Amino acid sequence: MKYWKKLTQEDRNNKIQNALKENVNFSKDTSLGYPASKLDGKVFYDDAPFLSSAPTLQAFVANPNNIGCHTFGTSEGAFMGTQAIEREVLNVIAVDIFKAEPNTFDGYISPGGTEANIQAIWMYRNFFMNNFDASSNQIAIISSEDTHYSIPKASNLLQLKWLKVPVDFNTRKINATQLDLIISTAKENGISYFIAISNMGTTMFGSIDNPNDYISALEKHQVNFKLHIDGAYGGFVYPFSNEQSVINFSNPKISSITIDAHKMLQAPYGTGVFICRKNYIENVLTKEAEYVEGMDLTLCGSRSGANAVAVWMILFTYGPNGWFEKVSVLQMRTNYLCKELDALNIGYFRDPNMNIVTVHSEFIPESIAHKYDLVPETHDKNNKWYKIVVMDHVEVEHLATFIGELKAAFYE
Repeated sequence: MKYWKKLTQEDRNNKIQNALKENVNFSKDTSLGYPASKLDGKVFYDDAPFLSSAPTLQAFVANPNNIGCHTFGTSEGAFMGTQAIEREVLNVIAVDIFKAEPNTFDGYISPGGTEANIQAIWMYRNFFMNNFDASSNQIAIISSEDTHYSIPKASNLLQLKWLKVPVDFNTRKINATQLDLIISTAKENGISYFIAISNMGTTMFGSIDNPNDYISALEKHQVNFKLHIDGAYGGFVYPFSNEQSVINFSNPKISSITIDAHKMLQAPYGTGVFICRKNYIENVLTKEAEYVEGMDLTLCGSRSGANAVAVWMILFTYGPNGWFEKVSVLQMRTNYLCKELDALNIGYFRDPNMNIVTVHSEFIPESIAHKYDLVPETHDKNNKWYKIVVMDHVEVEHLATFIGELKAAFYE
């Protein structure tokens, strides 16, 4: 690990307090030009005694704006402290977790995985347009049918065709024959450029796509493509539960990755991460943002520096070994659940390296699904799956109680 380590509470507090000192202080500084301030003092008390030992809350009250991309060019000088915190977070995720070489990537902490996925597709669309004079009707997005809804959302926003690849019902693996046919048909219809989305933990199943399925098929047809990994759910699980994983920047064909910190990392909602290789993000530079120092290369524009602080605090509280231990505990709990389901001969899908178990709906009475807030694949009478996610708050005793009620329902 080059950047990631475990720090003491004192070291963490000092780090964040020093970072906030490097930012503009709306309580004390005479700052006339910013359309911003600290959180409203009549509602959010910046002199509350407990804030001195709560650096993340200090950051929320200070209300830093980490607008822009702080791995590329210059940035707003008023928020240098929290920008540096964000760069430390990106170094841990890009280099230590996803095997990028230092200083070979760009990225930012986004408001969520949906934006990060759209950012990637927007970036590659513009890359093809800027470098190959491609038109939008020559560019297509290609992904599995299990892909997150942010991908069809991006298709709609960016006016790009979305090619949906079927998966096997039981294994959730991409149908390689259909993938080949879809690419071939798209070529015949004038598509020359492809933006492939490979999943590291689908939302409903936690299934892991093999990015080489896309690479092999697209290279076979000799088309120009870029490959994005949607690790919004699995990004903080799979690299730790599968230490042999090569779904990272060690694969030269992978150009960008999305990760969500507000899922497994338990950061506040509205905290995603976007990482891409160098020489791509400038394709979404908004030149009209002339009043922003360094201008802007993100979809959202203004965003909270406090979210960067929250992620930094979590990462440096655990350190890599602590995080590995946490993921291992969740894996053991998930293994327990699967063992109990096997004993009842209940059909389900689970990738062995993930903490999502998706059960065939015919085995789950609606009353139990409702009581335990199980998530259906679809909210209608044709639903075929219910999802169980073994998160940090889900302990073995909760799973045992659930299994006990399921067993009683079977005997009835």
